[in-house]
Amino acid sequence: MEHGKMSRSIIGVAALFFGFSIAQAQAQSDSATQRSIGNGEKNWITTEGVQRQDGTLTFSEVQIDGNGWLVIHPFEGGAPNGDKYVASAYVKDGTNSNVSIKVHKGLETGEMFIVMLHRDVNENQVLDFVFVDELNVMDTAVFEGSRMIGHAIPAP
Repeated sequence: MEHGKMSRSIIGVAALFFGFSIAQAQAQSDSATQRSIGNGEKNWITTEGVQRQDGTLTFSEVQIDGNGWLVIHPFEGGAPNGDKYVASAYVKDGTNSNVSIKVHKGLETGEMFIVMLHRDVNENQVLDFVFVDELNVMDTAVFEGSRMIGHAIPAP
């Protein structure tokens, strides 16, 4: 995929996920505060070669700076729904290998979802997915600058 097309695609997914229109996202494309999704320097999710056995997905490597969660959000009506999650797996500070995450709903091959990192803010090893304002849950999404550490990918 060409770089420009990839950027517009990522902008579109981030726009849908963050609750603003694609037009607004593209208008902000030259702004330094534009939000995007992907990997960072200290936090990442390896999405190449994701393995699947029934409803469980296994990611070969997840790196997180601090303890947290690998979380899967569904797509509904063609758009990501960040208001709910269908799977979570605890990940410890540093590199985690072969992270398995069981999806708590049917999983069709090719079905899109968002896989992302959340920080275990209170270090209780319980995913606190309780909204504290209009956009954020207690165990916050992991960002590096304006980049949310996450990916929109199809189920294998």
